[in-house]
Amino acid sequence: MGKINQGVYGGLSGKTGNLIGASWKGINYLRIKPSKVRNPRTLLQQMQRSKFSLILGFLKPLLNYLNEGLKTSSKVSPINLAMSLNLPNAIKGEFPAYEIDYEKVVLSNGPVTEAENSDVNSLSPGEVTITWDDNSGDGLASATDKAMIGIYNPTLKRAVVSVGGLRSETHKTVNMPLSYSGATVHVWISFLNDSGEVSDSAYAGSVEVF
Repeated sequence: MGKINQGVYGGLSGKTGNLIGASWKGINYLRIKPSKVRNPRTLLQQMQRSKFSLILGFLKPLLNYLNEGLKTSSKVSPINLAMSLNLPNAIKGEFPAYEIDYEKVVLSNGPVTEAENSDVNSLSPGEVTITWDDNSGDGLASATDKAMIGIYNPTLKRAVVSVGGLRSETHKTVNMPLSYSGATVHVWISFLNDSGEVSDSAYAGSVEVF
């Protein structure tokens, strides 16, 4: 129980109701007891947090890809934009066993014509080869567009991002770290033109690295 010293105009010591009285360097003061922060952790909250954590953990290793593929003139950062694009659409399964829906992932967005009939294979140890059709001249597709490849390892939660290889060359081989041997990886491809514009990302598929 609180106690008022020196009458009603004196200092209050202790607590009464939601008021707390104290003294600092001879100065009496009052403060209001803070309300308890409620965190009921409802099922809906747990579901949303689980989805948020899953998507964020997936996107972080691909930050170099996002910085090029989701450049924006607004104040929204590439990773925040990626979160808003993927959180509603790129998750499958039921709580608490959510999974990334890799085919629906968006890593880049832009006016350049995207890759056509992209595919991936691993025919040599430590290498992943991505193939696509040469659709130069289709819309804003140019033969000199550079391929940007994102390769995600869900076991290690790591990614390799590589830029190089022309649209007209129809393939690109990327060397994998030794730690990727035996792992199944997921692969995306985008194209960058000479003006720095980018295509939408296309999911090339998954493959086990030899």
